[in-house]
Formats: sequence, C-alpha cells, structure tokens
Amino acid sequence: MQPLTATRFELTTDWTLDAPLTRVWAELSAPDQWPQWWRAVKRVELVLPGDASGIGAVRRFTWATALPYQITFDMRATRIEPERVIEGEARGELNGTGTWTLTPAGSGTHVRYDWRVDLSLAWQRTLAPVLRPVFAWNHTVVMGWGEEGIRRRLGIAA
Repeated sequence: MQPLTATRFELTTDWTLDAPLTRVWAELSAPDQWPQWWRAVKRVELVLPGDASGIGAVRRFTWATALPYQITFDMRATRIEPERVIEGEARGELNGTGTWTLTPAGSGTHVRYDWRVDLSLAWQRTLAPVLRPVFAWNHTVVMGWGEEGIRRRLGIAA
C-alpha cells in the first residue's frame, strides 16, 4: 500500500441492493452499458478486448462529475472472479486501482467499491492540499449517482 499524500485517495463506497447477486453482477460486469444507467458515465470505449474471461480488457472511461469538469482514464481489467470481484488498473487522468467486491446480503447483495488512486492532472495536484475534501465529496456524489442508477435499472426502491 502506498503512503497517503495530498494527491493519493483511498475511498470506499458501500451499496446494499435488494436484488440477487446474479442481477447486480450482470450490471457491474457490463461497463459498456453503464452510460445507460449511471449518469456520470458519459462514454465507455473498448480499447483492447482482453482474453475470453475479460482479463486484460482495456476501456476508456469518460466521467462527468458533480464539479464542473470531466475526467478520462483507461481501465485495464486485472482480476475477475465471476459474481465476486472485478478489479482494474486505471491509467490516465487518474492512476491506481478500483475493486468491486460483491457478497450476498440476505436476499440481496452488498457491493463494495475500493478506489485507490493518485491524481495526475497538474491543476488537481496543485489544488489537492486545499481541495482534498471537495474531491472526496465529488467521488461520493458520483458513486451516489451510480447507486441511484443501478437501483432504477434493477427496479428496486431507494
């Protein structure tokens, strides 16, 4: 684990969804479809397909944020354990790793997302010591939009 600095973020998001794990997995494991239900995801482009299991696939994500900017980075799938874990390595305007972990929660699903990234853009790195709480808030809002979107997509109440 890298030391925490003003430009290093380790953020965790938890969702508990009243939907079977297989349905939640189907949505999260199909990032090309995310723009249909996650309002922050503006574009997903397949750059490299990867192997039959999806390992090595590279997708370029463009995200809108709650702040007045967009961010783009490539995400390479590094680990996929069906109906359990999706992990990827981000490179571009953010660098680091993202890990989705799904576990059964009664009749529903608990989703945890761990996002460990370093800021790459010069303006973000310069302002990070002051805007660190704002950047963390921004991540929380974007992930909240994702939770709202997947709930709608799965037809479950908030």
